[in-house]
Amino acid sequence: MRTIRVETSAATILLTEAPEPKVRDRQTGEIAKDAVSGEALMTMGVVYIEEGESSLIKVTVPESGVSEGLALGAPISLPGLVARPWESVFNGQQRHGIAYRAAAVTPAAFPATTEAAA
Repeated sequence: MRTIRVETSAATILLTEAPEPKVRDRQTGEIAKDAVSGEALMTMGVVYIEEGESSLIKVTVPESGVSEGLALGAPISLPGLVARPWESVFNGQQRHGIAYRAAAVTPAAFPATTEAAA
């Protein structure tokens, strides 16, 4: 499937769920690994806000890409964010969605307001 680069420069992204290991197999507890590097993967919840609209999404990052100093509710940066459409059949049911992955997650600052002080 095609990977689509997500432009984040005009967006505000807030951390809503702390990074935790991404589980590949819930029955065995096996942690998901990057197919190329073999590095453990982490997943986190974020709210992505742009042009007055917001979406709650899950983002996957390699374990080494998780920076120190992340705080729930605080703005973050997701360098290298990409979206990849997926589809599968599970128990005879067709499922589909969009998987989000970034190279890293780092603390960021709230964007400056454009309103002039009175």
